[in-house]
This record gives sequence, C-alpha cells and structure tokens, in this order.
Amino acid sequence: MRRAAVAIAAGAMAVSLAACGSAKESGDNADSTGSAKKGDAIKVGLLLPENATARYEKFDRPLIQKKVKELTNGKGEVVYANAKQDASTQNQQVDTMVTNKVDVLIVDAVDSKAIAGSVKKAKDAGIPVVAYDRLAEGPIDAYTSFDNETVGKTQGEALLKALGSKAKDGQIVMMNGSSTDPNAAQFKKGAHSVLDGKVNIGREYDTKEWKPENANANMEGAISALGKDKIIGVYSANDGMAGGIITALKAAGIADIPVTGQDAELSGVQRIVTGEQYMSVYKPYPQEADVAAEMAVALAQGKSLDSIAKDKVDSPTTKAIPSVLVPVVSLTKDNINDTVIKDGIYTVSEICSGKYKAACDKIGLE
Repeated sequence: MRRAAVAIAAGAMAVSLAACGSAKESGDNADSTGSAKKGDAIKVGLLLPENATARYEKFDRPLIQKKVKELTNGKGEVVYANAKQDASTQNQQVDTMVTNKVDVLIVDAVDSKAIAGSVKKAKDAGIPVVAYDRLAEGPIDAYTSFDNETVGKTQGEALLKALGSKAKDGQIVMMNGSSTDPNAAQFKKGAHSVLDGKVNIGREYDTKEWKPENANANMEGAISALGKDKIIGVYSANDGMAGGIITALKAAGIADIPVTGQDAELSGVQRIVTGEQYMSVYKPYPQEADVAAEMAVALAQGKSLDSIAKDKVDSPTTKAIPSVLVPVVSLTKDNINDTVIKDGIYTVSEICSGKYKAACDKIGLE
C-alpha cells in the first residue's frame, strides 16, 4: 500500500507539472469557449455544494484558492459561495457570479441536473465552466473528479475482504448516496459489480442529501426489518453516513461488523483506528483541487487544455468533455501512516487526540 500512495503522489506531481506549464505558456491556442486571452488578474468563481462534509471547507476551498494564486503570480481572485445543499441557492449563486462577470466558474453541483440551466447561462455569457468532483449537466468545458466506479469497487472489495468466508452467512445493508448526485450512482454501480452474487443484500437505500441523520433513520429501519442478528456488514458510500449508521448499530447492540466509508474524514479515520468503521476511501484532494485550478486558469486565459486533460468523458448532455480522473486508495488501520499522514492531510496528534490515544497506541500509530 505504501507503493500505491507513492504512485499517487508521483501521478499528482506529473499532472501538476504538466498543467502548470500549460497555464503559464503564452502559446496562441485558444479554447473553444471563445474566451479572449487574459492576463493573471482573473476572477475565478468557486461554488461548492455543502459544508456539512468536512472536506469542502478544510481541503477543497483553500487548496483551490492557493493554486489559483500560485498560477497567477498572486493576481488571481477566487470568489467563493457555498450552497449548503440547496440546488436553488446554487443556481442563484451562479446567476450572481455571471452578473459580476467572473472569468471562469468551478462548480461542484448540489444537483447535477438542476444546475444545467445555470451552466448554459454562464456559457451564453462567455464564461467557461469546470465541473468539479461531480459531472454537472449542461455545456461543461472541463471536468475533474475521481474514478467513481473504482471508488465503489474499492469499497465493495474491502467489505468482501472483511467478511471473508462469512460473506453469505447473513445479510448486508447498502447505504448509497443521494439520487441527485451522479457520483452516487457510479459508486453504487461499482459496488454492485463486486458484491452482486457474493453477498445477500437485505436492504438498500438511496440516502436523501447524503445526510448522516437520514442514513441513521434508514439503518434503524433495516435493523427493524431484518433483525439485528441477521446483519453481517454495511456498505456505506461515505464517512458521514457511516457515522449515522454506526450510531444506529450501537443503539441496537450490534458490534464488530464491517462498515465502509469514503472521504477519509477525520472522524472516519478515528473510527477506523478504534475498529468501529472498517475502511474509508482516501481521495487525494490536493491533486483534484490543483487540476481544477489549472483547468480554470487555462480556460480563463483562453488557453488549450490539451496538456492538462488527456481523457474525455460524456455527460447526459455533453460529449467528449476534457477530463482528469484521479486514482484512489483503500484506507484501513494498516495504512493510515502511508496515506493521510504521509500526505499531510492530518497529523498523528489530530487523529490520536483524547480518547483515541489508546487505540492509536495499540495499532502503532504514534
């Protein structure tokens, strides 16, 4: 696993170096958006979907702001808005940024379909749009995220490994993400490709707005329907929901069953240390954020994305979107040192504070 983490770091460096060159070159290739060439004094609109999940405020926002400054010699400005999980609010935020004439938008959509009209408004105003983390609909100019089906496969494979020979001795519960998030469908597809036929799926839910309290209520319903002695594991699509699920399991007196997660949130990593949560998916946010900033700066300056985005993806409304998909790592108690600590996401003291110190000492995390 150390090799996997090193490979990701090397990949991040390669993408970053190539993209930095693209954003700073003074070649004559203009992007198909028709944007006029601009200097470093650009205005980047950044719209993130919510602030309940720790990653957006802790990682994505400051990382993108830092990279934009770096790529523009300190002259670029990031105008930020957070929709707090409200699609209508996010559409209004796009309208405001169009009115204020930002040079480019980076949008992590609350609802990938509902944002399409606003993306078109931006496009009609000559403002290119980078879809960040979730593939929004509408005339998107670029996209960066993680390989979302691989995320689901990684979670499913980890759950099978944890269950071992007992994989069919009972039933699992699948707690998928929100039906308005296209990533959730891809996570689900990837997980099913691994789990179908190898486990018995007793109950499956699409969790409204990814909210932990909704996952908690769904889990309570699953326990009531299936019986607490029949549940042998839980597929949870992210760490926030895993927290709500584990609360429900504890309340029902269910312990020592594997629960998956995603995002490597601090609380999730701490639950992994204590054994309450089996795994999370570590997604190297610095690489994703850097790529989004590089795409945005290049588009705002009217430059080609050819040296940044080597892949193409299709959305339901737009074909062949220039894209960068970032690899992921399965995070368990065995590789915390080689992932989130090595990459500077958390320190040992952050993870092992207070009541977690004894569990950290037990697994050699010090």
